[in-house]
Amino acid sequence: MKILAGNSNRPLAEDIAKYLNSPLTEAAVRRFSDKEIFVEIHENVRGEDLFILQSTSYPTNDHLMELLVCIDALKRASAKRITAVLPYFGYARQDRKPGPRTPISAKLVANLITTAGADRVLTMDLHAGQIQGFFDIPTDNLFSAPVIVPDIEENYGRGDQVTIVSPDVGGVVRARAFAKRLDANLVIVDKRREKAGVSEVMNIIGDVKGQTCILVDDIVDSAGTLCNAAGALMEQGAKRVVGYVTHGVLSGGAIARINSSALEEMVTTDSIIATEAFKVSSKMRQISVAPLIGEAMKRISQETSVSSLFD
Repeated sequence: MKILAGNSNRPLAEDIAKYLNSPLTEAAVRRFSDKEIFVEIHENVRGEDLFILQSTSYPTNDHLMELLVCIDALKRASAKRITAVLPYFGYARQDRKPGPRTPISAKLVANLITTAGADRVLTMDLHAGQIQGFFDIPTDNLFSAPVIVPDIEENYGRGDQVTIVSPDVGGVVRARAFAKRLDANLVIVDKRREKAGVSEVMNIIGDVKGQTCILVDDIVDSAGTLCNAAGALMEQGAKRVVGYVTHGVLSGGAIARINSSALEEMVTTDSIIATEAFKVSSKMRQISVAPLIGEAMKRISQETSVSSLFD
């Protein structure tokens, strides 16, 4: 197998390469003066099993186009199989038509990756599981639980020591899976907007008094929902509130919002590279998914089970 890294998250790519004891493929990924993307592979890849590591995070369109050009370059270089490894799959929140005359952009991106020449896709914690069905090629969706659960146990305990909280009704399935692994109670935050322009009302379904509450979600973007949920939980008597999220998009004033919120700590994986504001925040911390993704890549290359990673 060979590993090609795009520019979206070089540190994660290097950690995965180190885990697999396989050096990154020598290549140039650069831009012309008008920002056109140019890719040149500096190694022979004919007949090789290639993995392209590229999160489609900010700037999303640039990183997506970079991925497509890399796939095309490898296809034309006669790689035997090309696997697009997207630790974070951008456009995943556009998985349905929320209103008339709107796109399903997640399906469009799936079509682009397939048409470019990818033979399979490896990603992690898709915002909506049905996106797997948008691809006409094999798609593996990893779960971050094997990385996050041990960190929760090490820092906050398990069982009666913690309560897992879903920040909205849509995340209940994910939160229940975490609660089952930690043998913990499950609480749901019911978020309602009484009328347009009026802030959301948080109703807590379950008892959190005196508990260490762990808010779990797949994406934190503006952080408004998590910060509001943390405040509501503290009002209901929670001892402390911690957030664990797979993908730290953290756009706009998200980090400032978290720093001034009731959250004691916000933990994300390194599926998206950390910004300087993230690194200097006392409340922010990253945990690595390099061993998880690296192991999945190795199993795909060896044609062995990926699902057994989560047994």
